[in-house]
Amino acid sequence: MSFAVAIRFVFRRAVAAGLLSVVGLALQLRGDFRVPQPNPEFHFPADHGSHPDFPLEWWYVTGHLYDERNERFGFQATFFRQVSEDGSERETLHLAHMAVLDVSRKNFIYQTRLNRDGWDAASAVGKLSAHNGNWSIVMEKAPSERIDLIGGVRSEASFALKLNPKKPVVLFGDKGYSRKGEGADAASYYLTFSRLETSGTLRIRGEDMKVHGTSWMDHEISSSRLGEGLIGWDWVCIQFLDGRELMMYRLRHADGSSDPASMLTWVDATGATRKESFAWRPLSTWTSVSTGGRYPSTVELSTRDPQSGGAVKFSIEPLLLEQELAAGPGGIAYWEGACRVRDASGKEIGSAYMELTGYVKPLKLTAK
Repeated sequence: MSFAVAIRFVFRRAVAAGLLSVVGLALQLRGDFRVPQPNPEFHFPADHGSHPDFPLEWWYVTGHLYDERNERFGFQATFFRQVSEDGSERETLHLAHMAVLDVSRKNFIYQTRLNRDGWDAASAVGKLSAHNGNWSIVMEKAPSERIDLIGGVRSEASFALKLNPKKPVVLFGDKGYSRKGEGADAASYYLTFSRLETSGTLRIRGEDMKVHGTSWMDHEISSSRLGEGLIGWDWVCIQFLDGRELMMYRLRHADGSSDPASMLTWVDATGATRKESFAWRPLSTWTSVSTGGRYPSTVELSTRDPQSGGAVKFSIEPLLLEQELAAGPGGIAYWEGACRVRDASGKEIGSAYMELTGYVKPLKLTAK
């Protein structure tokens, strides 16, 4: 999801604009930026690339990796493109977040970067190719759609991974139009590869190792507005051992209630989607020593399984409680972590990544 971790960044300088989006629509404008509208038409692989006529966009990858000794790791790699205006001046900056979890050693490390558009950071139009310093995400030419991801955390860890889609791109929401609350501009285009076979190398603890596993990639294109009264959100992506996936986001009001725009969607073995109602119930909490934020930890998720037709409950359990990215550039602290998933009997049935925002302080979500 990560759909507003970059929103509070305030930028001050101008860069040339005027490029057109490759989304083939007549869209409403906010200023001279476009706003996501219903019934979009996408053209791939071009629409995996950048859309500079929207003020906010991100490419977000999380994954679960294993080395040849079956030791487990988690990783996050997010590339943001943000445009903001100060009077007549406009600037495009690129933010990136990287995190690596070493499960066996209970060690979580992360890093953020913020660079102006140009030599140090950029995202291409018409193809997936973005970089921030020496971190990069690039899609091979069709028809393979293989994604090459290079990232790391300072000198402590680095990785070079190849991500191969096992299913077609998923369009969450209504054909890719995803509501984020009330209001005409409270929406994004939400495109996802829900299962990416992953292989490559990870260097950590001074050791190079071959790794393999499964990743998830979101790409969202946004006008950077959420509904009024929202203070944060809970988001989870689950990859089940049976070959299916589940994505849920719960937009949260100050009283803890869920906004009607919240959503849960199943992805079946073929890539087809099905929306279901859900209930989200924290079973325990964890308090950050760094920020004082009190986050849900283990969570119970109840919904209907469209395959069996019956009600199901899952517990989502962090592999490590300390997976908070404390406030860096922009001042937002949030929890983003690798989890295991168990069914009602306690059997482990999948892996997940969970994102929790607005628990340190309410988010004020504006683009400027």
